[in-house]
Amino acid sequence: MTLRSAESLESARGARARWGRAAAAAAEDPREAARLAAAMEELRRAGWYWGNMSVAEAKERLQDAPEGTFLVRDSSHAEYLLTISVKTSAGPTNLRIEYQDGKFRLDSITCVRSRLKQFSSVVHLIEYYVLMCKDRAETPSNGTVHLYLNKPLYTSAPSLQHHCRITINKCTNQIWELPLPTRLKEYLKEYQYQV
Repeated sequence: MTLRSAESLESARGARARWGRAAAAAAEDPREAARLAAAMEELRRAGWYWGNMSVAEAKERLQDAPEGTFLVRDSSHAEYLLTISVKTSAGPTNLRIEYQDGKFRLDSITCVRSRLKQFSSVVHLIEYYVLMCKDRAETPSNGTVHLYLNKPLYTSAPSLQHHCRITINKCTNQIWELPLPTRLKEYLKEYQYQV
């Protein structure tokens, strides 16, 4: 995918208006703006980015969903770009995503923040935690609420092509080695995630 820098800069300016200081650096640097625009386009392509949605709306969407169902939405807090809303055993909850120095990471208290993994892509961040949650062992109930990301809540039913792309990504990361037409390989490479 090719992005034109004028569109990227305009996208970053729009993000700055919605997200305040969190995206200010992106609006000042065209390269940073292009990276942010590409990350947001990739997130839209995932199918579980809901855009501007209130906490109450996210809670309503997730209320009857199984534990671990999640969605990503714009943060209602001016300091953050995005929020993950996820259904836990205690009900829906929210976790902010920070954007700083061209990287995304989960929000946390200051003493832990530097140890959290950072990603150049929101989708990569989500995929990391989804895959990490798949390997979890069942923990005994001691009154603690655990946060698991298992299944995205899509804005609409994903296409069969997108489902196939995800399935292929779960099986191999050697897309160019597959006996497929180049155009299909390019489609698979546009979204290289398992979630």
